[in-house]
Amino acid sequence: MPQLTHLNEHGHSQMVDVSDKQPSLRVARAEGTVFFPPEVYAHIQTTNGQTAKGAITDIARVAGIMAAKNTAQIIPMCHPMMLERCKLHFAYHDHNHSLHITAETAVTHKTGVEMEALAAVSAAALTVYDMTKALSHDIEISHIRLLHKSGGKHDFNR
Repeated sequence: MPQLTHLNEHGHSQMVDVSDKQPSLRVARAEGTVFFPPEVYAHIQTTNGQTAKGAITDIARVAGIMAAKNTAQIIPMCHPMMLERCKLHFAYHDHNHSLHITAETAVTHKTGVEMEALAAVSAAALTVYDMTKALSHDIEISHIRLLHKSGGKHDFNR
């Protein structure tokens, strides 16, 4: 069974030592979905995603990129790193009144960027909620999960 790498032999938290690892291209993709009540979704569609605070997806994209770049400041055991790529994509889905968010992060480093991709999606979804909560608080953020990671010991694909 795999070991929890953020605990030492005494069960105390630790930052993983990556000093002996070789840098490689690390890529991660994550996703999440914001579900709206039908009337809120209809309003967003009629305004083309514009609110008094700005364009929903434009502001959420910036929030996602900022979160990815600052992940080590909010997740205690994450290694700080200089991201080489952070892209966010937004797609509205009429059939379930939702906004689907994906993020892809990449870096050439000794450790992966899964947390950065997940942080990007999370912050983007929270920003969407913040920008639309005046219309309703019955907005749900759901299905935040890792889709892909590559470049380390083990690749992962969902």
